[in-house]
Amino acid sequence: MSDTQALIENRPPSVAGLFLERVAATPDAEAYRYPVPPVSGEGPDEWRSMTWAQAAERVDRIAAGLIELGVRPEQRVALASSTRLEWILTDLGIMCAGAATTTVYPQTNSDESAYILSDSESRVLVAEDAVQLAKARERLAELPDLTHVVVIDPEGADTSDERVLTLDELERRGAARLEREPQLIKERVGSLTGDQLATLIYTSGTTGRPKGVRLPHDNWSYMAKAIAATGLINGDDVQYLWLPLAHVFGKVLLSGQIEVGHITAVDGRVDRIIENLPVVRPTYMAAVPRIFEKVYNGVAAKAKEGGAAKYRIFQWAVGVAREYARVTQDSFRRTGTASAPLGLTARHGVADRLVYAKLRAAFGGRLRACISGSAALAPDIGYFFAGAGVHILEGYGLTESSAASFVNPGEAYRTGTVGKPLPGTEVRVADDGEILMRGPGIMEGYHRHPDKTAEVLEPDGWLHTGDIGELSVDGYLSITDRKKDLIKTSGGKYIAPAEIEGRFKAVCPYVSNILVHGAARNYCTALISLDEPAIMKWAAENGLEGRTYAEVVGDPAAVAMVDGYVTELNEGLQRWQTIKKFRLLSRDLDVEHGEVTPSLKLKRPVVEREYKDLIDQMYEGAREA
Repeated sequence: MSDTQALIENRPPSVAGLFLERVAATPDAEAYRYPVPPVSGEGPDEWRSMTWAQAAERVDRIAAGLIELGVRPEQRVALASSTRLEWILTDLGIMCAGAATTTVYPQTNSDESAYILSDSESRVLVAEDAVQLAKARERLAELPDLTHVVVIDPEGADTSDERVLTLDELERRGAARLEREPQLIKERVGSLTGDQLATLIYTSGTTGRPKGVRLPHDNWSYMAKAIAATGLINGDDVQYLWLPLAHVFGKVLLSGQIEVGHITAVDGRVDRIIENLPVVRPTYMAAVPRIFEKVYNGVAAKAKEGGAAKYRIFQWAVGVAREYARVTQDSFRRTGTASAPLGLTARHGVADRLVYAKLRAAFGGRLRACISGSAALAPDIGYFFAGAGVHILEGYGLTESSAASFVNPGEAYRTGTVGKPLPGTEVRVADDGEILMRGPGIMEGYHRHPDKTAEVLEPDGWLHTGDIGELSVDGYLSITDRKKDLIKTSGGKYIAPAEIEGRFKAVCPYVSNILVHGAARNYCTALISLDEPAIMKWAAENGLEGRTYAEVVGDPAAVAMVDGYVTELNEGLQRWQTIKKFRLLSRDLDVEHGEVTPSLKLKRPVVEREYKDLIDQMYEGAREA
């Protein structure tokens, strides 16, 4: 047995146990950094630190407080909050109490929140603030299992109800319980078994009600050991964590950190990412493709603002970056050394001084790698960042597989693939191209839905992912599309819309979202929404200053501008893939309208249903094109 196999197979039963081991091993080492706004409300945030020992004190009090409220092993405690230090401490407290965390996105409306709380039979809700408390109050009568609500930020919240208490009060109750039973938490953690429920994550889903994915303690313990075994992270790292922790991608990052003991700087405010990166100076961070698309489009728009000459330099540098990345990755694959011809290396050096160095500085200047997941990253965008020295390692996984099933291996990463399976995870591709997975990270099943579990999980442990892909001879996985999202035109041609959508995002610097449609039709069309900051800058430069977003995208000049990018896209597609017609949407697609998931994945059925009239217009009187 190899050292890696031994490490994984001899894993402890829970991450709660790993957490206590980490605290004992490095109590005075820095564990977390978190921002504190200035008292005056003006100026930059102050970043403070917390050691592992300090974190453990709060985790123990939270865990004991929940036990004092009557929470028993495997009972659910819901957590509705944005990404912040208290989310992490509360989640650890729930697991150390032997209970299970039900994650709830803070953007979730009261109806769906009530459904999740009811379906999970959550006993306690930890709500971030008055807004989250109000959503629960609307439906308390419908939630007989819910006995208490704990509020993290009580400002403006009505805590007069005896069932409502603050997080500070919960910790005080926990501290009193620990005075009476000082070994309480160690005993609870020591009694945990790997098959006990640790987390219940409701899939944001693209259709229907979300399903609760049951992830036992062993899933997270395995993930912690497997991620560490890849060598991608180490104890000297500084992670910048902003991803929603209600999503499995964000949640799995906590397990890896506990295993290796590095620092995590946590702040879920997406609008602060650009401001925070030069302050935190992370060595790695994880993100969804939309963030990299926005960065790319923002850099392109800024270059365009600088005038025609500056934009031409940028476009030249983009081309050099992509060529350099392709050549060096191919070289590494063939020889084990990343190299490029002298002429390309010289051009790359010039482009680095003019463009790439500034981009790396914006990420803090120490970034070793970014991890991208949740959806496919357009290869052209990936190659640009790779050539610019911002290495994006794509990974792949599902809520049902505890997120991190595949990841690109460090220097040997290949843009356009999601890398190799984590140690201990098996993969095979079915005859119809569907990816199947098996291993210690696979879910127990869907909560209260054995029928739906049986649809995707075979008795011998193989999980049907619903994704189409290919495995290279040396084990790299490429995702083609969602099995259910493949389009078959009326002419019998199969089309992967995500591939076309990704290409367009690499071509057009103004796009925010695009949906390609064409199932049972004789040609493809697209619904396109534009990135508001970028298109409003374009508008100001093109005689449309003072117009609203809707007025700008409805102007013939904007339509003509986008049409130029669609034409550029079509030049690289097969005839049956080309976009024959498109419509610009009067607003961007968003979470609030249910058109994208909280992890920014497009809900195709929702969008197609909402904009059915626009789609139908594009096919009126259509003949074979």
